[in-house]
Amino acid sequence: MQTLVPPIIDLEASGFGSGSYPIEIGYALEDRMVNCCLVRPAPSWRHWSDDAEKIHGISRNMLEEDGLSPREVALRLNDALRGKTLYSDAWSYDSSWLGRLFDEAELIQRFRIETINRLLTQEQMEAWHDTKDSLWAEMSIDRHRAANDVRVLQETFLRVTGRV
Repeated sequence: MQTLVPPIIDLEASGFGSGSYPIEIGYALEDRMVNCCLVRPAPSWRHWSDDAEKIHGISRNMLEEDGLSPREVALRLNDALRGKTLYSDAWSYDSSWLGRLFDEAELIQRFRIETINRLLTQEQMEAWHDTKDSLWAEMSIDRHRAANDVRVLQETFLRVTGRV
């Protein structure tokens, strides 16, 4: 039987700071099933950072061709995550980008997002980044893609809490 882990959410964005918006949202539930989708930018979402694109590898063209509208994404998230609390290792960024998504969609977010630190001891928090970095090297998957990131974050949680 597989060990249950906290549900994790991760977002990739058009850039850093003011004006940025979500472009990819991934989450992994307690059973480690992963879901991910691209977000087609709303017409008013104009900010784009070439530096951010170099990190996540998602182009505006990919979003236009393969992304869902902010409303479609928000509806799917609410449907799948209603009543749940998901955890993020970049809470301040991820929560603001989710807020932007739900504002654009004109919907109320029906799930919560919290910092992963709420589930960790001080010692576990101190081990978090080194453990995560070693997992990236070990797993040999692309970083900064939401589906991969949530897999690594759940595995990091298992390792720092001694559940593996």
